[in-house]
Amino acid sequence: MTTKNPLQRRRAPQQKRSQKRINEILDATARLLAEVGLDDLTTVLIAQELGISVGSVYHYFPNKFAILYTVGERWLEDMTCVLEAVETWDMQELGIDGFVDQYCDEMLRVYHQQISVLPLVQAMFAVPELHELDERHDEIIISGLIGVFKRLGLKASNDELDRVGRLMLEMSHALLLVIVNQNKTRSVRTLEDLKTMLCEYLSKQPA
Repeated sequence: MTTKNPLQRRRAPQQKRSQKRINEILDATARLLAEVGLDDLTTVLIAQELGISVGSVYHYFPNKFAILYTVGERWLEDMTCVLEAVETWDMQELGIDGFVDQYCDEMLRVYHQQISVLPLVQAMFAVPELHELDERHDEIIISGLIGVFKRLGLKASNDELDRVGRLMLEMSHALLLVIVNQNKTRSVRTLEDLKTMLCEYLSKQPA
């Protein structure tokens, strides 16, 4: 007997209009997550924000955690697209400095693109139903970075490259969350500091 996943979307969109409604629900949920917080976020509130019935929300999602899960999945899909693009970059030509520069710029774009990214990340960490997303986020980034490190010529075991990837992930993730909430002057300087730290760290790895 199979157990139904409580976070599974009720149905996949069959028409553009349905996909448009789903995107509206996801965007409204992300906005409200920042405005009212996780505890006060409800499907009723989401429906009110969009001017639709709560039944319309339940038509696509069984509960608020299923909506948040899909918001997180959409964000991870954007990150995956960046990593797929990275696979096409010429690492011999870029070197460590060029890779770090482009990688940080692309990831910052993804962080900026996600509505209320900090509350979403906090929910992914704090809510048991969303832990799998937090773990998948780390796995996606680290596995992608290990491939990059090898193409950059770093000489270490997979276990050591995993450790280096974890450190790069934690450093960049933390500072990108800071950068998206800073004013332009401070964000530019913090981004440059992040790039400097990553370049210095990676350049010290055995190659």
